[in-house]
Amino acid sequence: MAGETIITVVGNLTADPELRFTQGSVPVVNLTIASTARIADREAGGYKDGESLFLRAVAWRDTAEHIAATFTKGMRAIVQGRLRQRNYQDREGNQRTTFELEIDEIGPSLRFATAQVTRAAHGNGQQRPAASAPAQEQQWVTSEPPTGGEWNYGDDTPF
Repeated sequence: MAGETIITVVGNLTADPELRFTQGSVPVVNLTIASTARIADREAGGYKDGESLFLRAVAWRDTAEHIAATFTKGMRAIVQGRLRQRNYQDREGNQRTTFELEIDEIGPSLRFATAQVTRAAHGNGQQRPAASAPAQEQQWVTSEPPTGGEWNYGDDTPF
């Protein structure tokens, strides 16, 4: 949607995601991601930690359940979503403002780890590895270049 603030945050989860369900049985997950900047320290000849950003995030429906099943405290994640501002009144009656990230996409960071991806169940309840694409998607896969050694794209560019 136009005018929304889309941001990407890379950081570590500060706790296990909290999965709950609304009164209408809609799954919702809340989590906090901590992103700490690395700052060059010329005096010490290295890097040091800067200020940490602690950002609350929320996801709904299937994404919420996938997050709860995948992530745990301390895991490094790449999160993209819409930054939301919410005003509320605290228990003492003071007006407060908070910012939350409404998650659109999330995945593990592979900078310091590896991941095994499994497609989520849809319809028939079976899961399959993400690497096994349906035959429909595999029709474009080729293991060898065309005979003659040249790729022929005609007037089109290859990408």
